[in-house]
Amino acid sequence: MKQYVVDAFTKEIFKGNPAAVCVLDEWLPDNLLQDITKENNLSETAFTLKNKESYQLRWFTPGGEIDLCGHATLATAFVLANFYEPEKETFVFETISGQLIVNKKETMYEMDFPAYQLEKVSVTNELIDALGFRPEEVYQARDLVCVVKDKEFVRDYQPDLSKIVELEGLLLHITAQGREYDCVSRSFAPKLNVAEDPVCGSGHCHIAPLWAEKLKKNHLVAFQSSKRTGILHCEVLADRVVLKGEAALYSTCELNI
Repeated sequence: MKQYVVDAFTKEIFKGNPAAVCVLDEWLPDNLLQDITKENNLSETAFTLKNKESYQLRWFTPGGEIDLCGHATLATAFVLANFYEPEKETFVFETISGQLIVNKKETMYEMDFPAYQLEKVSVTNELIDALGFRPEEVYQARDLVCVVKDKEFVRDYQPDLSKIVELEGLLLHITAQGREYDCVSRSFAPKLNVAEDPVCGSGHCHIAPLWAEKLKKNHLVAFQSSKRTGILHCEVLADRVVLKGEAALYSTCELNI
C-alpha cells in the first residue's frame, strides 16, 4: 500500500502540519488503520478510497478517529491531484462530517468546511488553574477556544498537558488578534495523544468564525504560531468556513501491509 507524507498549510517541507495519506484499494479493519496511525506517530493519518466520482475519507489520530481534519484533507487532495488524477481540479470527499469539496487553484487548495457554533462559557477558577492563566474570553464547541491579549503570549505559552487533558472540549486552542496576520493561534490535543497540533484546520472552523465576528470581516489570514508555523487563508460564509493553503511533499513509501 502506498503512503505519502505531506506538509500542509506551507509551501516548504519541515513547516506546516505533516499528515500521512494512504490511498486504499479497499477498506481495511479499523484496528489496522489505528495501528498504522500509531506507527506513523503524526497528528493525523488520512485514509481514502475512490467511490465512483468521489472519495471516501477518514482521519485517525494516535488517540482514535476524529470527525474533521483540515490539514489531512488538504494533504489528501494534494496527493490525488499530483499522483492519481492530475487532470482534476475538484475533489469531493464523503466523510462523517458530510460531503467536503476541495478545489485546486494553482498552488492552493480551497476547502469548504462546516463552521462550529461557539457558545461563550464562564471563566472558572478550575479553568484558570488548568490553563495556568486567566483568558480574556472562553468559547466552547467541539473544542475549547481561549482568547488572550497578545500574540507573544500565544507563541510562548507552555501548557501543562496533564491538566489540559481534563478540560472540556476535544482540543484546546489559544488565540489572539495578530498584527501582520488577522489572528494567531496554537492548538493542543492531549486527549488524542497529540501534544500540539502544528497547524489545525478544523480548529480554524472555530477560530475563524470567532475572529470574523470580532473584526467584522469575512476574509482572514491566520497564522499558527507553533514551532513549525503555518498560514491559513480563511473565508467565513454563514455556517461554512472556506480554508485555503498550500502543501509540500515530504516522502513516499510502500507499506508492507
